[in-house]
Amino acid sequence: MKEYKVESFILYSKLTFDSKHILKDSTKQIQSILDTYSKEGWILASTDTTNFGAAVYYYLYFEREV
Repeated sequence: MKEYKVESFILYSKLTFDSKHILKDSTKQIQSILDTYSKEGWILASTDTTNFGAAVYYYLYFEREV
């Protein structure tokens, strides 16, 4: 039997000359979440993103055997 979990977070666009600031910030945050969950036996099963205005919503779907 599998157990499922969703982790979500939001990053907002900001005024900067760095056009890749959201990519850099999201990479750090996703890596931190992956490190934390993998220690608990979770496996990343799927991802999704959506945007609304200046915000990007990230969804990470995890699963593990119970």
